[in-house]
Amino acid sequence: MNKVAVIDYGMGNLHSVAKAVEYVGQNVAVSVTSDARTILDADHVIFPGVGAIRDCMGEIRRLGIDEIVAEVIRNKPLLAVCVGMQALMDSSEENNGVACLGMVSGRVRYFGNAQHDSDKGAGSRAGELLDVDGKRLKVPHMGWNIVKQTDKHPLWSDIEDNSRFYFVHSYYVELGAQEKASGITEYGVPFTAALNKGNIFAVQFHPEKSQHSGLQLLRNFLGWDGCV
Repeated sequence: MNKVAVIDYGMGNLHSVAKAVEYVGQNVAVSVTSDARTILDADHVIFPGVGAIRDCMGEIRRLGIDEIVAEVIRNKPLLAVCVGMQALMDSSEENNGVACLGMVSGRVRYFGNAQHDSDKGAGSRAGELLDVDGKRLKVPHMGWNIVKQTDKHPLWSDIEDNSRFYFVHSYYVELGAQEKASGITEYGVPFTAALNKGNIFAVQFHPEKSQHSGLQLLRNFLGWDGCV
């Protein structure tokens, strides 16, 4: 039996994620939980999140989820999703600046503050977020977008490069130079759509809402041993 824990700290589409895992998994037992023993006893752990980072980090620390995640990444495969991914960074610009978990080097930036140059193929106009044709882009970034795979990570198995995934976010991850992106997406500025670090894989998009490609990624996660 493959035991999967979806970390519950009150933020995120927890049951949607759980149902998707149950749908793609074989011989799996999924728990939506904040209980440390249940999470640490799981074979695979999912760290989701939706909402303002200040509220998320407040609950993560209040419930001791920060210590649990630190223990998980010692020896278990961890999939972080959306704000779960952002929470792994050093800090976020959201809510006038919030300290995050610092488990992956990088910061979370607001699309509306993004400054572009010609090397990035886009431009800025009076603080607006623009595409390559100078068209104004809305914030939040919401809907389907292409993810360019930048490595051969096991979680990309049987997923075509440049597949579309579903995004809903106003903030994006800017990785530190020593970290490794697994997928890049363009929305006025190139940003990290997926990253890997040891037995951590994190995505900005929502795999549970991304139809075939997202379900395949969840299926791959259930079969992943945390090694690259």
